[in-house]
Amino acid sequence: MITDVLSDATARMHKALEAAKDDFATVRTGRANPQMFAKILVNYYGTATPLEQLASLQNQEARTLLIGPYDKGALRDIEQAIRDTPNLGANLGNDGNVIRATLPELTADRRKEYVKIVRTKAEDAKVSVRNLRRKAKDELDALKSEVGDDDVARAEKELEQITKTHVDAIDDALKRKEAELLEI
Repeated sequence: MITDVLSDATARMHKALEAAKDDFATVRTGRANPQMFAKILVNYYGTATPLEQLASLQNQEARTLLIGPYDKGALRDIEQAIRDTPNLGANLGNDGNVIRATLPELTADRRKEYVKIVRTKAEDAKVSVRNLRRKAKDELDALKSEVGDDDVARAEKELEQITKTHVDAIDDALKRKEAELLEI
């Protein structure tokens, strides 16, 4: 029973860590990255659809991304969705078949803004991991009458170690993203 609680908490914390890394990837750096565009929602025949399902995303150059829609009829909708996305600032060129999104150079102030955004995302991820820890601890406390106080105490120590590992991993990912953002 205790191992089930710990393995479930570990799996959920790992998912929270991966979600944080995915969030970090959506924040732009000095280079064009397909992941920045992948989660943009496009109004496709009345349904909000992620851009990655509607088009191929390819790096053409360091700051240029080529967006090739699978359905040419969705070209305008894709272009409008990209224009409406805040904090992207991409210059778009549409030749009727593909869209070229060129990202401008980042200013120092803009880089600092992005660092703040990434720190907020990291803090949200840490809160999520801590909430998972609290839920697992409550489940362990409910097992005290069945397995005994010593086993629960050992499991709680192990849970703290698992939590610390995941919070440290989020901090490491944050440091890497900050260094990437501040690199000129």
